[in-house]
Amino acid sequence: MMTLSERIGRFLLVALVWAGLAFLALPLIIIVAISFTETEYLTFPPVGFTLRWYERFLADTSYLDSIGLSASLAFASTAIAVLIGVPVALAITRSSLPGMRIVNTIFLAPLILPTIVIGAALLQYASMLGFARSYTALLVGHVVIVVPYILRTVLASLARFDRTLEEAALDLGASGFSTFFLVTLPIIKPGLVAGALFALIISWINVELSIFNTTAALMPIPVKLFNYVQYAIDPMVAAISAATIYVAIVAVVLLDVFVGIDRVAASQK
Repeated sequence: MMTLSERIGRFLLVALVWAGLAFLALPLIIIVAISFTETEYLTFPPVGFTLRWYERFLADTSYLDSIGLSASLAFASTAIAVLIGVPVALAITRSSLPGMRIVNTIFLAPLILPTIVIGAALLQYASMLGFARSYTALLVGHVVIVVPYILRTVLASLARFDRTLEEAALDLGASGFSTFFLVTLPIIKPGLVAGALFALIISWINVELSIFNTTAALMPIPVKLFNYVQYAIDPMVAAISAATIYVAIVAVVLLDVFVGIDRVAASQK
């Protein structure tokens, strides 16, 4: 039976957790609520209920184009980052060659360097090679900043990996290719999915790097919103932001259904 001090401690811990959750969720709830207001300006609590701001947002094809561009960059950069990050993680954890620590540091450097510095450097680099302010330049930049998230989560999964499982598969006649896809990949899958989810989010919300290589016809949605709020602040901004929140919620639900959030969290412990 718990003592009085244990009950008080447990109550305070639960209260602290709920306060933290409220602190994180309240801004999102406010943004969603404001997106339905009938006023021409941002106000909370919202006045009335209307879908006008969503209709205006969806009627503007430039915003839809920007969302399509951001989605394309997010998924393409994440896919490329997976193709780069997984082999690099395997090499770092299993190679006996000297210099693997340096390789690890190089690939994780974008986590330390300010993104705006990477964006400025990429602009100079792309200008020298003749592909500045293009989709390719944006994609290269997004790959650079999301690879570390794939690498870190896969390294965490490989840190507790039992190599005897692979050895058993090889002893039973499986090829290295089959062993990776039938043994290694399923085991590191939660960490890989967690890294991919982080990569998608980081790519989707990036402004600092993207702003250096955008044009009027090539503008991701975060950059477009950044430019918009410099001249006007109305509930359409909240409607666009709320739409991204809905997408994030769907992504989390799908992650829980197909992978299991508990497994993803456990893979990072």
